[in-house]
Amino acid sequence: MDDGDQDTLILPVPPEPFALIVGAAMQGQSDAELETSLRHMGLQPEPVRAPGPDAAARIAAPCFRLTFGSISVLAGPAADPALAMADPEHPSTSLLAASLPTGWRDRGACWVFVPETAAKDASIEPPIHMREFFKLMVLLIDLFDASHMFWSPARLWSDAPQFRASIAEMLASGMPPVLHLVAFRRQETGSGASMGTRGLAIFSGQELEARIPGGWTVAEMVRRLSRLALDIMLNGPIRSARTMRGLEAGEWMDLLPRPSDGRMRSTVVVEFGRDG
Repeated sequence: MDDGDQDTLILPVPPEPFALIVGAAMQGQSDAELETSLRHMGLQPEPVRAPGPDAAARIAAPCFRLTFGSISVLAGPAADPALAMADPEHPSTSLLAASLPTGWRDRGACWVFVPETAAKDASIEPPIHMREFFKLMVLLIDLFDASHMFWSPARLWSDAPQFRASIAEMLASGMPPVLHLVAFRRQETGSGASMGTRGLAIFSGQELEARIPGGWTVAEMVRRLSRLALDIMLNGPIRSARTMRGLEAGEWMDLLPRPSDGRMRSTVVVEFGRDG
């Protein structure tokens, strides 16, 4: 698999994502102390009074604009809509080996980080360099002694130290941490059980959907779909129907991309089978 330029491996498409972290070190600090901590990390915090309607719905005061390399990020305490979206008790929320502590919503414990985009033409929404954003999140996890992190495109909670380690591995190997960025959701359909991804579209404009063959476990499906999701993240979306070899001898999978549903994404239907 050709990694290409590692600094351009992860380039998402709208809608704009956000990350939320739960950090004990944020509690009890004044706004001035938090700003000083961010400044000491070299993030050049700039107070923002009017962050825009989308960010304002996610960030409560105070709001800062952070600068890290080529990106800027709006940051501040999580507003109620962001906390509601991240509710771990909601059936749409996924958790990856994460169990949030009691009182995780307590005032000041949760901060939201919204990457900004900058375009010469305001009608164009260019891709955000997510590799830089994730590098920034590693610094913020350390700064705020974060215990958990929520990634909005997947509606997925992760253990923050595990997320940090996965990003360090990505920086070394170029392989995105699929399980921390994409949720794999099982659902019952009229014809049986299926599994689909959530969050892959932010990187490729596509999600995956597959019927679960009889006798297969959820773990077996996640293993196969995560490998396919990684390939899409690295090499781009599936443009046309194709048949590929599976993970095991004699195994194959048909890939059939469906047209976009008008929300800047499409679904790739995956069908697994075996020779004979």
